[in-house]
Amino acid sequence: MRVYIPATLAMLQRLVADQSLHALSGTAFAVTPTLRESYAEGDDDELSEVALREAALASLRLLAAESDEQERSDRGIESGELPLRRAVLVADVEGATSRPDLDDAVVRLSGPIGFGDVVAAYVDNATAEPAVAAAMDVVDLADLGDEDAELTVGDAMDHDLAWYATQELPFLLELL
Repeated sequence: MRVYIPATLAMLQRLVADQSLHALSGTAFAVTPTLRESYAEGDDDELSEVALREAALASLRLLAAESDEQERSDRGIESGELPLRRAVLVADVEGATSRPDLDDAVVRLSGPIGFGDVVAAYVDNATAEPAVAAAMDVVDLADLGDEDAELTVGDAMDHDLAWYATQELPFLLELL
C-alpha cells in the first residue's frame, strides 16, 4: 500500500542517519476504502492528493509539537536549528490498516519504515517558511474552529510541497 507519512526535517535526518523511521504513533495517510467512499468522484491521483494534503497538515502539527518540546526542554537544542518546513514521506508498505475511526485517510503502520521503502519525499520550499511558522502557532485553534486560525493554516497549506527522489534526501538535508 502506498502511504503518506507526516514528518519534519529532524525526522528526515533520522531516517537518513538510521535508515529507518518510526512514524509518530504509527500514523500515516493513504487512499483507503473509506476515503474512496467519501468522494463521489475522483481517480487515484486525486485521492492520493487528498491523502498527501492530510499528511502535510499532520506535518504542520508535528512541527508545532516539536517547537513546543524544544521550548520546554533544556537539551541544548537551539530553536530554529532547522528551517520550519513541512515534510511528507511517500512509502510502499505492507501491513498498514485503515483507521476510519480517526479519519477517512488515516492508516496505522505495523512497524518502522525502512529507507528502501521510501519512494519519494515532499518538502516545503523556503518561501513557505513564514506561513508555516504562523500556522504552527494557531493550528490547535484552527482545529477548534477559530476562523482566523483556519485562514492562517490555509495560507500555509496553499504552498505546494516540492518533490524529491529518495536519493536526493541526504543532499537536501545537507544544503539546509
